[in-house]
Amino acid sequence: MNSEEKEISYKTSNSYSSLNKLTEHTKNVWFVCHGMGYLSRYFLKYFKSLNPKENYVIAPQAPSKYYIQPKMYVGANWLTRDNTEAGTRNIMNYFDAVFENEKIPSNINFIVFGYSQGVSVAMRYMVRRQLQCSQLVLHSGGIPKELTAEDFNYLNSDTKIKLIYGTNDEYLDEARIQVETERVYELFGDRVTILPFEGKHVVNVDYINELV
Repeated sequence: MNSEEKEISYKTSNSYSSLNKLTEHTKNVWFVCHGMGYLSRYFLKYFKSLNPKENYVIAPQAPSKYYIQPKMYVGANWLTRDNTEAGTRNIMNYFDAVFENEKIPSNINFIVFGYSQGVSVAMRYMVRRQLQCSQLVLHSGGIPKELTAEDFNYLNSDTKIKLIYGTNDEYLDEARIQVETERVYELFGDRVTILPFEGKHVVNVDYINELV
């Protein structure tokens, strides 16, 4: 058997979701990356308590959809360990298209929010595109191993970093929480605020509402 894996390039399309309207009254624009098993339109429910006149939320959609057993709900994931770099490039190009379409004002309070698997794609995009934000929120996810403190030297000095996790998270044991805590301090130093809560691997809406 003489098999060969080849790579091609082609055009594709993908959706994304938004919450509220971007107007002259908008104070905060959120770019929120969901975790594995979510769809972007349902992930927006965690942001519905925010003041709709002041907050505009953009939720990109992970490209790989699949059925979740046993009820066959549709979920999605961003990346797997197979051909990760090619998948990452595709996601970066997709994010570029979202930003080009949205035309976010440069003088707005811009928040990047990653939950679970969404942490890694959000951070990689920031580094690869030198994306500025007023807050970077890392919620219950893992920081990509390849990123270094030097990768974030471009960030404004007043950018705030928040690390949120549940103390009973079934995917983050005490050792993993310690590793991620050390990593976030290694990357961002004294700009970091750690926000633990009593709970499992769930989105903490209370903390979301307190971020602005």
